[in-house]
This record gives sequence, C-alpha cells and structure tokens, in this order.
Amino acid sequence: MVISRIADGIWRQVEAVQDTVSETLFEPVIRLGVTGLARSGKTVFITSLVANLLDRGRMPALLAAAEGRIEAAFLQPQPNDTLPRFEYETHLAALTGQTPRWPDSTRAISELRLSLKVRPNGLLSGLQGPRTVHLDIVDYPGEWLLDLGLLDRSYEDWSAETLARIKDRVSAQQFMALAGDVDASDKHDEPLAQDLAARFASYLQAARAEGFSDCTPGRFLLPGDLAGSPVLTFAPVPTDGPSSRGSLHREMARRFEAYKSRVVQPFFRDHFARIDRQVVLVDALGAIHQGPQAVDDLRHAMSETLSAFRPGQNSFLKGLLGAKRVEKILFAATKADHLHHTQHAKLAAIMEALTREARDRAQYAGAGTAAMAIASLRATTEAVMEHDGIPLNVVRGTLLETGKEAAFFPGDLPEDPAHLLSPARAGAKTWLDQDYQVMRFAPAPLALKPGDGPPHIRLDRAAEFLIGDRL
Repeated sequence: MVISRIADGIWRQVEAVQDTVSETLFEPVIRLGVTGLARSGKTVFITSLVANLLDRGRMPALLAAAEGRIEAAFLQPQPNDTLPRFEYETHLAALTGQTPRWPDSTRAISELRLSLKVRPNGLLSGLQGPRTVHLDIVDYPGEWLLDLGLLDRSYEDWSAETLARIKDRVSAQQFMALAGDVDASDKHDEPLAQDLAARFASYLQAARAEGFSDCTPGRFLLPGDLAGSPVLTFAPVPTDGPSSRGSLHREMARRFEAYKSRVVQPFFRDHFARIDRQVVLVDALGAIHQGPQAVDDLRHAMSETLSAFRPGQNSFLKGLLGAKRVEKILFAATKADHLHHTQHAKLAAIMEALTREARDRAQYAGAGTAAMAIASLRATTEAVMEHDGIPLNVVRGTLLETGKEAAFFPGDLPEDPAHLLSPARAGAKTWLDQDYQVMRFAPAPLALKPGDGPPHIRLDRAAEFLIGDRL
C-alpha cells in the first residue's frame, strides 16, 4: 500500500512535468477556478464571462480585446475526461430566452475550455504570428473550498470551535440540545450517530438559508452519492480528553478523519492544487441584509478561505517540481446591479474590508489580489425618484417572485466600512441606524447586437485582472 502511494505520487509528478513543459513551450493554459458561497452567482458568472469572451463588444477594459488582438475565441472539449462539462449552452439559453430565468446553481465540479487566438503585442508583435491561449474554467461549490480548512484541524478542535460558534444561534438549538445530552465517552451507538448527523445537517441547511457562510463540512449540504454513508455520519460533540476505543468520541473522530482523507484530500489533489488563477464570488449584500452576525461570519469565512490557497508567483521551475501556486485571487461582490452606481464604490470598499485579512496573507506570499463590485448579468436599470421631496437613486427591475416591475432603494451603504464591521465584530444582533434590504430580480429580456455579449458591470475589469497579463 505504501509502495502504491509512492508510485502514485511519482506518476503525478511526471504528469505535472509533462503538462508544464507542454504549456510553456507550446500553448499556454490558464486554469481559472471559480467558486463562491451559496447564491453568489457562480453559474451566471461563468456563462456571462464565456459569452463576453466569445463576443467581445462589451469588454473594453480587457486590453487584448480593446486592442483587437484577440482574433478568435472558440470552445473546445475540456482536457479532463473524468469531469462533467460545464453546461454553457444550456445556461446561456436560460438567460437569453424569450422568458429568461436564472440557471440552476452549482451542485458539483465541472470544467470548460475556451481557447483564444491572440496576436502578441510589443517589440516582437511584427515577428510572431498569433498564438493560442487556453482558458480552462473549473467551477466548484464554495462549500468545498471551505472544507480545505479542515485538513489542518483535529476532530476535537473542529468540534470545540463549531459548538462555540453556533451555540447562540436559534437554528442550531435542536442540534445543540441533543449534543448537550451526549456523553461522548459512552459506547458508540449508530442510531444516535445518525440522529446527530441528521440534525447537524439540518442546522447547516438552515444556517446557509439565514445567510451564514461558514457551513462546513460542505458535503453535508451537497452529499450527492455519499448521502447516508459513514463518511457523512458524524457531528461535533462535546469532548473532555481522550476516550476509549469503541466510544462515540473515537468513532466520530475516525469518520472525521475519513472525511478529510477520502473526500477533501482527493479534491485538493486532483483539482484544486492545479488552479493558478482564482475568483471568489461573494453575496455581500445578502450578508448585510441578514445582519451583523452574518457579516462577521462572512469575514471569518473569507479569512478561512485563504488558508486553503497556496498563494504566490509561479515559475517554470516551480511547475516542474509540482509546486503550483495561485498567482491571482479576485474577491468579487456580486449583484452590484441591485445598487445605483453611486453606491458601487461603497460596496467595493466593504468587500475590501471584509477580505482584508485574506488579501494581506495572499499579498505577503506574492500573489496579486483585488476586490471589486460586479454584476455578471445586469438585471436592472437605474432611475431617480422623489421621496418626501428628496431625490432618491433607485434601480428598476422585474421581481422574481411576482413578475411585477418595481423600483427599489436598498438603503444607503456607509462611506466607512468600519460602520458595518465594528458592530459585526462586537456581536451586535441588528444594525442600529440603518436597515438594509435586498430584492430578488429576474433576468431582463435581452436583445443583443451582433458581437455583443450579455450586459454586465465590470466583468471586463475582472477578466483583465485575472487573465489580461497572459494575453
């Protein structure tokens, strides 16, 4: 078994060397990971990004497109034959049909390859012909990303941290009541373990619906074919020192370690470790609407996210040695179209403050980071209305639930992000001087000109940051 693991590791190193040599000497590949927590808009982001790279009329901030150096863009079969293909055509049809609708959300990992034929610039532009750059987009649930933070934790540490974090949440009380009555040193009882796991999974589903971000283990939310298996039948329970063999504590700890080795580590090894550019999409407006506790939980989750990355600069030698690093990370607050453009700078500043710890760690390691407010698909228009004689900047759109047109003012975001983050850190239950609202808008019907992709906000700037230097 040890020899098998060594052989497997050697073979993976050989594959990495082959890939690096091929990419460096022939056709470079940019592996872009796209993730985000629930309702952050991963599927719409990828669909709109690909559509706007195929038809680049709305991409002026992507310099290679603005300069006319992208001569062609086309979809190809993805290189990994074991991964599902991202259903680009299906999702685009949902967004651009006569009755547009939001596509289904990400449930598992998928991949798509977009190849760009790019004419070089600079001194050698007249001596070289166009080259092909492959953009491999890897879509995966954000809950899986947070799971990577479990790799460095013991079951006891994870249990203690989780129980301390959720003990005062209303949605956790049913689980906490059962966990509080458990003596982890007692003999393992499978029906009890299943009950604990089921109640913990129900809590995680409720917590995600309430806007909380740190909902690990992520496969409890998206179990797939692992549903009901022992690797998903564990939960945090109070522990007090070592327990004997055959106890509930020992069995829970064993299953926690199995989850890390059988579920989390293969994802890191086979997919995540090969990514060199990453975008993390965040529904910051949704967290603000949910209140200070959701905002602080989001800040904590963003900090934990960076512990999963290996940020830094890639080089040819590092690639040969298998030390792939994430070179650039973009933290993007989505749904900027829910705000008038006069508030976009405030949302970007809040995003920068929420991810400050994460970005500082990445920059220290040599990675480039950015935070911005974007809308992958613009679903609203802007207007000015009078309220009590005062002009109010609003957005107009079609409400998702009722199908009616509505004008909406979500509240005035603060100029200083500390006015949000300070109450959140202090454990405040509600905002004292403001009430922030969110609406769910349906996608607007589109009438696209030839050469234009779907309308967006700053998607071209996001693309320039993520891949512009490689074009």
